Amino acid sequence: MQAFKNILFPIDFSECSEKVFPYALEMAQKFDAKLHLLFVARDLSYLTTIDVSRDILMNTVAEIARSGENQIQGFCDKHLSDFSNHESKVVIGNPADEIVKFAHEQDIDLIVMGTHGRKGLDRTLMGSVADHVIKNASSPVFTINPFRPKVNTRIRKESSG
Repeated sequence: MQAFKNILFPIDFSECSEKVFPYALEMAQKFDAKLHLLFVARDLSYLTTIDVSRDILMNTVAEIARSGENQIQGFCDKHLSDFSNHESKVVIGNPADEIVKFAHEQDIDLIVMGTHGRKGLDRTLMGSVADHVIKNASSPVFTINPFRPKVNTRIRKESSG
């Protein structure tokens, strides 16, 4: 198996991120890899077609990015105090596109990310960042749906008689 040197964990500070992060950390520890945390503040400029000032939208995005920087620092302080081989970054854009772009630019060997498990209208409205990343990233993508119940895979021995 290929050794992973750079692992990307896209984070959105949701419950999903909290539940998936231990997998990313464990893989980084096992492979002695650098763990990259990336938060993408969604660019809202596409909303300028409605009657909202572009300045208001851009100020909102900038505030989201500043908040993301604070949150990612707090997350690292809380979860990575014993693991120094990490770095974090906050960017503005479309989350799926920015994750793929970051992975390419930083020579990421593995992306570890959660899936929210959206279906139906939620999926139609919100899209699937994970699906886009899987289809467009040049590195392997390890996805985890932390909300799916675990299936008991224990094999039962059948007695013959």
